[in-house]
Amino acid sequence: MIDAKPNKEPTAPRAALKTASSLLAVSMMVAVGLLGLAATAHAQDLDLLINDGHVMDPKNGIDGVMDVGIAGDTIAVVAPDVAPSRAERVVDASGLYVTPGLIDMHGHVFHGTEDDAYLSNSYSALKPDAHTFRSGTTTIVDVGGPGWRNIRQFINQTVAHSQTRVLAFINIVGAGMKGLPEQNLHDMDPRMTAMAAEQFDDVVVGVKLAHYRGHDWTPTERTVEAGERAGIPVMIDFGGASPPLSIETLFFEYLRPGDIFTHAYALLGEQEQRQSVVDEQHELRPFVRDAQERGIKFGLGHGGGSFDYDAAVPATQAGLWPDAISTDLHTGSMNAGMKSMTNVMSKMMELGMGLEEVIAASTWQPAQIIQRPELGNLDVGAPADVAVLDLQEGTFGFVDVDGDRREGTQKLVAALTIRAGDVVWDLNGIAASPWDE
Repeated sequence: MIDAKPNKEPTAPRAALKTASSLLAVSMMVAVGLLGLAATAHAQDLDLLINDGHVMDPKNGIDGVMDVGIAGDTIAVVAPDVAPSRAERVVDASGLYVTPGLIDMHGHVFHGTEDDAYLSNSYSALKPDAHTFRSGTTTIVDVGGPGWRNIRQFINQTVAHSQTRVLAFINIVGAGMKGLPEQNLHDMDPRMTAMAAEQFDDVVVGVKLAHYRGHDWTPTERTVEAGERAGIPVMIDFGGASPPLSIETLFFEYLRPGDIFTHAYALLGEQEQRQSVVDEQHELRPFVRDAQERGIKFGLGHGGGSFDYDAAVPATQAGLWPDAISTDLHTGSMNAGMKSMTNVMSKMMELGMGLEEVIAASTWQPAQIIQRPELGNLDVGAPADVAVLDLQEGTFGFVDVDGDRREGTQKLVAALTIRAGDVVWDLNGIAASPWDE
């Protein structure tokens, strides 16, 4: 039988029990409050959420409506239906395309005030931030501005003072791209160039040869040697020769898979003494596609004189599309037919290149060419470099370097650019708060 007698243990006074109950209630309230704060903190684990945009991330095969969340300077989440309550700031990207930040693999941004220095610490080169963000570009590669003699000045003067990520193809000429000094064979030192590339490998991604005039393979040989020493690709911009040097020989006897032939659609004429990818009948030379299949990369490099419809139309119709879309940005191109990265991308769409292929050639493909696989994608953990693009419909004109015009019905415009998690370009204020809130 169960003993039903009262417990013999002494009972606490009622006042003490009441005090204990009150303390327990307060403790529970504090605990609930702390849990609520923790839940709120977790709820807002994103600094910025780009909501309902059409995400195109070629590396990861993403092509559809998704949300992109950013924490600090890093991509934190890419997924459908991310709760807006998780973010401090939400951007409505409905009807817009969300892509990795664009990579312009051919620009000239070694801006300075040295007279007669062409594109190396000169007036003709441009300040990066003034031209990149407004076209969705978050990374630009200066190709050939500095050589091993002035690469440190370039880094201190341009790289260190730019919010844009600035990389470089170091010039095989020690003095850099200063015009007449580019003809100096004695200043083309593969050993010193490779040493400088290795010393500054956080900035230098390749070796550049440009503008040399003469029927001489020595500059090409020294450029490739420097690239081999440093383990980086080379970019070749043929100058001129009489008779012209053979680009077939260049592609199959000198360049390695992964090396770049820039100004892919240039047509400089017989008097320039430089071969184009199309022949005198404006037909693609039969070996060019073979070179691309071998691994030679074709960079667009529009510039002020290197994109001609007489070359671009037959070449693209024959299947030669650029591995990397790029501007060749400098004072001679920005206000002429080139204009901007998004304009060049739109120009390629007018020629028949699909939007997904255009995005790939402006993000993930150049990232691989310059051996920077952390760029050009929206991986979780990748740098938070993002372009939000508006694909506009209408009637648009696109002009080549000869002033010839073609009409298109679509044009890409950068609506928003984010670099390392910061909004650096916002065309219509879609990331801004209403003034009366």
